Amino acid sequence: MAGGRRHALIVGLLALSAPVWAAKKVDLDYHVRLLPQSDQAEVRLTLAKGEAVRSLDFDLGDGSHYSDFKADGQWQLTPGKQARGVWRPAADKASLTYRVRISHGRKSGSFDTRMTPTWALMRGDELVPPARLDQQDGIELISRLQFELPEGWKSVETAWPRIGKNKFRIDNPSRLFDRPTGWMLAGHLGSRRTRLGETEVTVASPQGQGMRRMDVLTLLTFVWPQVQAVYPRHPGKLLIVGANDPMWRGSLAARESIYLNTRLPLVSESGSSAVVRELAQVFGRINDEQRSDWISEGFAEYYAIELVRRAGGMSDERYQTLQAKLAKDSQKVTTLRGEQVSPAQLSKAVLLMQELDREIRLQTRNKRSLDDVLRGAMHLGRVDTKAFVQLAESVIGESSKVLDTALLQ
Repeated sequence: MAGGRRHALIVGLLALSAPVWAAKKVDLDYHVRLLPQSDQAEVRLTLAKGEAVRSLDFDLGDGSHYSDFKADGQWQLTPGKQARGVWRPAADKASLTYRVRISHGRKSGSFDTRMTPTWALMRGDELVPPARLDQQDGIELISRLQFELPEGWKSVETAWPRIGKNKFRIDNPSRLFDRPTGWMLAGHLGSRRTRLGETEVTVASPQGQGMRRMDVLTLLTFVWPQVQAVYPRHPGKLLIVGANDPMWRGSLAARESIYLNTRLPLVSESGSSAVVRELAQVFGRINDEQRSDWISEGFAEYYAIELVRRAGGMSDERYQTLQAKLAKDSQKVTTLRGEQVSPAQLSKAVLLMQELDREIRLQTRNKRSLDDVLRGAMHLGRVDTKAFVQLAESVIGESSKVLDTALLQ
C-alpha cells in the first residue's frame, strides 16, 4: 500500500475510535445563607439548564432537619423514617430551595454540629443530603458552593478549593453527584495555615474556644514525612476544625477534614493521638462492609500509634507500656466482627495488626509490612474480613498463622 494511502487509512481509523462528543458542561450552583436567629441555613441549588437533569432523589433521613421546600419543576416529598424528596427540574434555569436545621444535639447534652450568634460548625453532608442523580447522557455538572454570611461574620472555611470570597469549587471524581461534603466552619474565626508536602493544611476554630492551633500544626509537621511514606494519595487541602464544650468531646474525620474538641489532648496519656488517628482515616478512606468495622478503625488506631513512633515521638519503653495496656483492655474479647467496634475490640484489632506486621516482616525478610496491606485495602476501596485475609496472604506469599484465629470468624 502506498505511504499516503496508508497514512490516510490510519488517520481515518483513529477518527472513528475517538469519541464523537465531548461532555456538555452545565453549572450547578449551591448557595447557602446562614440564619443564626433560627438555627438554620437556607440552601438553594440552581441548575443553569434544568433539562440536563431528569431527577435528583434525596435521602432526607428521618426528614426532621429539612423544611420549606420550594422547587422550579416537580417536587415530591415522601415522609417517614426513611424520608425521600424527588426533584424533577423545570427546563431552562431551575432552582430548589429548602431550609436545614444546623444544631444537632446528643442525649448527653453535647452537640455534633452547632450554630451560635457568632459562629456555625456544620457538615456539608447535612447541608446537601445524599441524592441519586439521573441526568441526560453526555452532561457534566460543574458545581460551586457560595456562602452568604450574617452581618459581622468574617469568614468561612471548607476543605474544598477556594475560588473567590466565601466561594468554593466542588469536584469529587468518585461521585456522579458533586455535593459539598466534609466539615465546615463560619463566623468569627482564628485560623493558621501551612503547606505540608502537597497538602494545604488549615487549622481553624471560632475565637475564644481554646483551640491550640500551633500545637496541632507542629504535631502534623512532625509526623507528616511518615504519613507521606505510608499513604500513596494525599489530599490537596486538609481542614481541621475545633470547638470547646458543649460540642461533643471527641474527634471525627470527614472528607478531607477533621473535627477535634479543643479539650482533647493532642497525645493521650496512653500514647496514641486523636489527631493522627483521624488523619489516618482521612488519608486511608477505607470503607468496610459485612460486619468488618474493625478493619478501618483498627488501621486508624494502629497508625495513630505507629506514625508517632516512626517519627521518633515514642520511646521503646512507652511503646511497651502501651502494648501492655492494649492487652489488658482487650483480654476478654472473643471476636472482632460487628457493625460497630467497642473500645476493647479496637485494642484487640490493633494487637492483631501489630502481630500481622511482625509476621509479614519476618516471612518477607523485611521487604514488606502491614503498610502493603493498607495500600491494597485503599486500592480496593471496600473491604471485608475475607478480602483483608486474602490481601495479607498475597503480601506474605503464603497463608497467615496470625489471621488463622477465632477472632475473625
